[in-house]
Amino acid sequence: MATAKTIYLGDLRSEITHLQSGEKIVTDAPTDNYGKGEFFSPTDMFAASLASCMLTIMGISAKAHGFDIDGTEVLTTKVMGSSPRRVVEIIVEMTFPHNSYSAKERRMLELAANECPVANSLHPDIKKTITFKFKE
Repeated sequence: MATAKTIYLGDLRSEITHLQSGEKIVTDAPTDNYGKGEFFSPTDMFAASLASCMLTIMGISAKAHGFDIDGTEVLTTKVMGSSPRRVVEIIVEMTFPHNSYSAKERRMLELAANECPVANSLHPDIKKTITFKFKE
């Protein structure tokens, strides 16, 4: 079964419908590539999907081991290259809500983040810069 249906709306904008839930996402071309930048661009979503996947896999791991990562925030930056135009680096800065994770839990979170399906699906030429910060 298909996962999503995408319709081109014109003016460099598309609407994606998640078929299981009916939820919709609209994308725009970025302003540096003739777009309006009023919504996520496809490459913004590509980069952000890495962060979302990492959080999901870390959340599963934490839940399985009796702790949580609730409130964890992630800033994602995509770095674009040219010839051809492509994402060359994704920078992921994770900030955890407190500093009371044990050394074992921290290692577990880092391993889980780096083993998420999106991370494992990225081409090896795409640099992944991942930082983990724990609030004091």
